[in-house]
Amino acid sequence: MSLSASVCSRLQHQHEAIPELLNGISEEKLKQRIHKDKWSAFEQLAHLVSYQPVFLQRLQKIQAMNEPVFDRYVADDDPAFIACCSRSIHELLSDLAGQRTDIINHLMTLTGAAVSKAGRHPKYGLLTVAEWTEFFLLHEAHHVFSIFMLTRLSRE
Repeated sequence: MSLSASVCSRLQHQHEAIPELLNGISEEKLKQRIHKDKWSAFEQLAHLVSYQPVFLQRLQKIQAMNEPVFDRYVADDDPAFIACCSRSIHELLSDLAGQRTDIINHLMTLTGAAVSKAGRHPKYGLLTVAEWTEFFLLHEAHHVFSIFMLTRLSRE
């Protein structure tokens, strides 16, 4: 088993939409919450940046252990997320790209058997590395879409 062409393509390029979505909007405006109880576009980005290292650590743990069990990730409880919220857009975008390179490099070194290794998600059960990667990309796509919607509203 290996990663599909679709997964590989999205891993390499999906996150590249984010700078385009943010282009031309001030950092101050990106930090404004349009919906009081929902993250701003800036916080959406901070979440993606703070989660990528968690995902890579999970991938590494899956390789090192037999079917490890992972707790639910809660960004608001993660000190890395809170720290990301105090950084600049430029720093976050730079880290997003650099961390993605680390994830891609890790995944591209895995053999078919390594891609089939699994870890347990608290809600979705036992997932192979390939399934974890699909989950990661779909989760990211959700936040990219949220950034799209929030930036559209902030331009009005």
